[in-house]
Amino acid sequence: MHNINEIDNLIKLISKLPGLGPKSAKRIVLKLINNKDEIVKPLANTLAQVYKNVLRCNSCGTLKSSVAKCINCENTKGNFNKICVVEDIADQWSIENSSIFQGYFHILGGTISSSGQRKEDLLINSLVERVKRDKIDEVILATSATVEGQTTAYYIQDSLKKTNAKVTKLAQGLPVGGEIESLDDGTLYSAFKNRSKLNSNSD
Repeated sequence: MHNINEIDNLIKLISKLPGLGPKSAKRIVLKLINNKDEIVKPLANTLAQVYKNVLRCNSCGTLKSSVAKCINCENTKGNFNKICVVEDIADQWSIENSSIFQGYFHILGGTISSSGQRKEDLLINSLVERVKRDKIDEVILATSATVEGQTTAYYIQDSLKKTNAKVTKLAQGLPVGGEIESLDDGTLYSAFKNRSKLNSNSD
């Protein structure tokens, strides 16, 4: 259509972003082309720096600088005794912005699902290690109320059986099938306040 490979490739890449389709991608590309110096150049430089210097922490899964220690793991000032377990970084940001939870975060990087995500791909083993090492009293499972989210939550609960931590899950206010990222502050507050303890299955 455009006979310009660079434009076509850019449209294809942008259309892969969440919430954007080909039409939205075309509008964004036109905006970029018309503002090369104001937007494209600084955007390209910033993306290059992000690619080079931002990565996921191997222990807790949150974003960190490649040249600095993980703020989430090294936060000793708070002296927290709770860890909130979420599926992805967007969930962490939503909870942080609500100021509901004061404690450590642990980002799994997905859920156990039929789409190929394996338990080994998630940071569950490192979660168990953190709970033991940091003497965590409570692990709050803030996974989504989907089949995959609940399956992951129960697997984590089972993995934490040999620790002394209490395992709780978000309760009232979290709709069935709901995702943490899409919840408003009021719903998140209710879900945290009314969280319930998960009972271990007796053998």
